[in-house]
Amino acid sequence: MRRRILAAIAGAIFLVAPSLAEAPLGSLRPVERSGTGSTIVQNPTQEGLRAWIAAFRPRALAQGITAGTFDSVMNDARYDADVVKRDRNQSEFTKTIWDYLDTAASDLRVTNGKAALAKWDKTLIEIERTYGVDKEIVTAIWGLESSYGVFRGGESTLDALATLAYDGRRAEFFEQELIDALRILQDGDITLAKLKGSWAGAMGHTQFMPSSFQEHAVDHDGDGRRDIWSDNPVDALASTAAYLKNFGWTTGQPWGVEVRLPDSFDFTLARRDMRKLPSDWAVLGVTQPNGTAVRDFGLASVLLPGGAEGVAFLVFQNFEVLERYNTADAYVIGVGHLADRIRGAGPFEKSWPRHLRVLSHDERIELQKRLTAAGFDTEKIDAKMGPLTIGAIRKFQQAQGVVPDGYPSLSVLERLRAL
Repeated sequence: MRRRILAAIAGAIFLVAPSLAEAPLGSLRPVERSGTGSTIVQNPTQEGLRAWIAAFRPRALAQGITAGTFDSVMNDARYDADVVKRDRNQSEFTKTIWDYLDTAASDLRVTNGKAALAKWDKTLIEIERTYGVDKEIVTAIWGLESSYGVFRGGESTLDALATLAYDGRRAEFFEQELIDALRILQDGDITLAKLKGSWAGAMGHTQFMPSSFQEHAVDHDGDGRRDIWSDNPVDALASTAAYLKNFGWTTGQPWGVEVRLPDSFDFTLARRDMRKLPSDWAVLGVTQPNGTAVRDFGLASVLLPGGAEGVAFLVFQNFEVLERYNTADAYVIGVGHLADRIRGAGPFEKSWPRHLRVLSHDERIELQKRLTAAGFDTEKIDAKMGPLTIGAIRKFQQAQGVVPDGYPSLSVLERLRAL
């Protein structure tokens, strides 16, 4: 359920209108470009899509889609070359965490979040009581995914999914999403004319893919339909809370807490598989910025998304639950921090190392190759700065006698180049 990409525009429900500079044409969801498959259609056409739909029909019917539903919907499906162009040209997430958060938790987005929370407070309190998920967290996801409903998407979901399934780069994934979208129509949750969303099939206020809708959407207002598309966000917000609850949200536990690290901190402990109670971290000098221990909400790990010079966090199990919505640390921190700001908290106490820049795709590939060649095997050369690469960076930094924070900085790459 980590699969959602989105874009487009719809009607406003803000009490405070967003500026074009801060209201995204799509969600603020960082996306790493997916790998390319080996069955991409060459010279795709509308006629080619028609032939693909004919071949797809038996597979859809075998999964419970009726012939009547399939034929009435798919006979008018249209190949959309722009969807394929956008899919092929997804930009990688190349912002620093601080640049991302400047937008994700901007003063305007916080102000609009507070307004949205106030407008739907009764509903959100009821959702919080039902599912145990903080109303501010639900509101923050709403804010990042569609700017509180402003950018829900205006593309035909059926056209987009049929186009992407026919295209072949991720055929299996999009074919299943298309079947789930057909099932939405068959069940009567929405009409074909209103089944709209992003160019990649994400839908509604909190941008559910059809598979996520089938597994987690709820009819909170009791009208007999799970409607995540309309101007009324009730079902979409409740569905988001149900999604998080189904993946193990712990009521009363924060996503994370900003902490201060002692000068003597062992940075090799700052990894996700090192979990301690906050009281145990406090013994090691890891405390809130005011020097007090973080409450024992549960086991927590130290996270350093900006390296040793940036903001440090203790992150809890709820951080992992939010990762089910999107795996990028930046997105999860964005949701959590925006929720905290909507609740009334201020900015982070520590500043970010804004003199640093993110490595480009080619530089990350070079980093992994040089690490591996130097004896610090990253195991994959894929430009993704995951646990294996971070671990390799740490070992290299230890060998170099510098702070082993695992941060993929330009200085690490330059040290490798100098070998």
